[in-house]
Amino acid sequence: MFEIKDLCSAYGDIQVLYNIDLHIDEGEVVALFGPNGHGKSTLLKAISAVHPARSGSILFKGQEIAKTPAHKIVELGIAYIPEERFLFPDMTVMENLNMGAYNLNARKSMAENLEFVFDVFPRLKERRGQLCSTLSGGEARMVAIARGLMCNASMLMVDEPSIGLSPSMKFAVFEAIEKVNREKNLTILIVEQEIEHALRMANRMYQIRKGRILFERKADEIDVKEIEKAYF
Repeated sequence: MFEIKDLCSAYGDIQVLYNIDLHIDEGEVVALFGPNGHGKSTLLKAISAVHPARSGSILFKGQEIAKTPAHKIVELGIAYIPEERFLFPDMTVMENLNMGAYNLNARKSMAENLEFVFDVFPRLKERRGQLCSTLSGGEARMVAIARGLMCNASMLMVDEPSIGLSPSMKFAVFEAIEKVNREKNLTILIVEQEIEHALRMANRMYQIRKGRILFERKADEIDVKEIEKAYF
């Protein structure tokens, strides 16, 4: 369903990603681990065209998308949920969710997607009239993920979903991501520092360090200590 070949990315003269190869099968959950500043978020930005790759190939459902603009990437069905969330703070939860359904394909399924979002995140249904600036960190994270689901995505890329959340909110967010994968068969690429949580939901994992893929493993075959060792 999704494949990256020989992908390189840079910020000016500073190269961040070196010849990345990665693939994800339909309905699969893949976790991407690595130290801070080693290219995880840059990879998601390259895929979503927020910061396009310098070279290499990105195939989605057999279509080359490496040179496709960001708004077209969303229309094709890839939703990127950045760590920063980027909600509209002076708009309500419902208005933020509606913004996720701006493309034509999403508008056709808006009612169905909204029903699913409220099933996954019942707290958002309760908060739908509340300004996003008044939400807790966990609730804001839920809105960010839900807004991605509203764009009618078939692939979800989530960057650090648990960062800054309380233990109970982390559990709720991870549980919601698992439910999305299970019930919608969404393909998911997740970047996460909470290694054990991510491994429990993932089918496979990739370890990145200094902008290069060190190794790829099935999630149930990897030792957490092996990942931690690669960090340092």
